[in-house]
Amino acid sequence: MITNNDGIPSEDFSDFKKIEFQFEGRDAILVCPDEEIKTRKWLLKTEYFAAFPGLEVEMLKRGWHVAYLKNTNRWGLDEDMDAKKAFAGFLNEKYGLYEKCVPVGMSAGGLHAIKLAAKYPEMVSSLYLDAPLLNILSCLNLAGTSIPNEALKEEVLSALNLTLSELISYREHPLDKLPALLASRIPVVLVYGSNDNIVPFHENGALLVKAYEHTGIDLEVYSKDCGHHPHCLDDPTQIIDFILRHAE
Repeated sequence: MITNNDGIPSEDFSDFKKIEFQFEGRDAILVCPDEEIKTRKWLLKTEYFAAFPGLEVEMLKRGWHVAYLKNTNRWGLDEDMDAKKAFAGFLNEKYGLYEKCVPVGMSAGGLHAIKLAAKYPEMVSSLYLDAPLLNILSCLNLAGTSIPNEALKEEVLSALNLTLSELISYREHPLDKLPALLASRIPVVLVYGSNDNIVPFHENGALLVKAYEHTGIDLEVYSKDCGHHPHCLDDPTQIIDFILRHAE
């Protein structure tokens, strides 16, 4: 295990075969398990590929693959969802992986995971969301309790090509995609930090929890006594059990 310049645990997956290549002009990575145990199943890390990799390493040990495709930016453009759909088709054709995967969405990666599952539910067997961003206004402190961040606001407006006024009336937040997750009955395992002041749970993940109430759709939620970091659980067994239960 190594850490990046921000002190965030990251992983070079040096114990596994890692294939790095270009897919439709984007950086792509596929990490493969040992040949003796490999399955056709896979995780799709939707953003921050090497960060907090505890779950991914454990799944590799169980014969799963881990894939990543670089996004245009981290704010959930439709073109990035379309690219992931095409990427899944490529992995199926070239490497024999199943057409369905488990998106792993941490923080803004949760934004991508939700929007992907909403647009292409046929490629998702379940979602693992960790401190997921459902409401962009929340993390920018435009209407909420997160830490103000002017640089982040400018990044979002530039990435989405919006003015501040247009962002306030933007209707492509992950929270706007929850009805599509419910319609497709997408199972979700969700982890959050109870002291998160970057992506506050009550303004983000809690919206998904409320939407799933009384639907009968499988949802497991795990709270940790921490801030936005660290992601994952110290022992990811419960997350793994959830994923395996819904694996196809």
